[in-house]
Amino acid sequence: MTLGPLKLQNPVMTASGCCGFGPEMEDFFDLSVPGALVLKTVTLNPRIGNPSPRLAETPSGLLNSIGLPNPGVRAFLKNLLPLVRNKPSCLVVNFAGEREPEFAEAAKLLDGADGIDALEMNLSCPNVEGGRLPFGTDPVTVKRIVASVRAVTGLPLLVKLSPNVTDIVPIAEAALDGGGDVLTVANTLLGMSIDWRERKARLGTGFGGLSGPAVMPVALRLVHQVWTALRCPIVGVGGVTTADDVMAYLVTGAAAVQAGTACFMDPLAIPNMIDGVAGRVEEEGIASLDECVGSLKF
Repeated sequence: MTLGPLKLQNPVMTASGCCGFGPEMEDFFDLSVPGALVLKTVTLNPRIGNPSPRLAETPSGLLNSIGLPNPGVRAFLKNLLPLVRNKPSCLVVNFAGEREPEFAEAAKLLDGADGIDALEMNLSCPNVEGGRLPFGTDPVTVKRIVASVRAVTGLPLLVKLSPNVTDIVPIAEAALDGGGDVLTVANTLLGMSIDWRERKARLGTGFGGLSGPAVMPVALRLVHQVWTALRCPIVGVGGVTTADDVMAYLVTGAAAVQAGTACFMDPLAIPNMIDGVAGRVEEEGIASLDECVGSLKF
């Protein structure tokens, strides 16, 4: 599969946050199996994350308010990267910042590290300098931050967008204009779960990000909108559970997908999807998965 400047052995990637920093999944499958291993978010400085409870199940989905707990970029490079270096076929490090300058500072540190094949910017985290609004809701801000990162790294750059916007297309265009190579569409949808008897929210922060099969119809629509408008490399993410889900994203305009919540339901979900996609290719006589991308008809 061709994904912008990246060549993937298959179109199924892990989604950031759902397979930890890699070793957590080695009891279930070889880390070289996914098209790319995307690690959980690292930030410039350590974070302890949000108060518990951090997870709440919903019909066909999962709410999370994890809060990006991580040891910080420097500790990641020293202690965690050596555990996965050269194991995945493609290693993608997801990173974020609490303040605008932190994105470029973190990217600069990651840029020189051996074993990292690409970076993925998480623009859905809240801006502590801007009223806690996510960075990814304003095209001007998105272009400025992506450009600041592009200036310090030559690595392939994926930009992970938020679905919690009025129109994703101008934001997607701004990410490309700033120097992004690939768009990851999209992060989780904001939601709540309530225990009405206790008069309490089921998450410690009140609300969180909804993932899982419930969000796939929304994510497919976002991928279609971005592909139709921009014809750019896209990673589709949201509710990917089966090989047929993978194929649906490809037809809609994604060149690859990320699977996350499915791994909580079945740790073998990703290798099973990869095998299933190979089966679909054989059944349908598809010469190359690249020919499926954006082939949706109306």
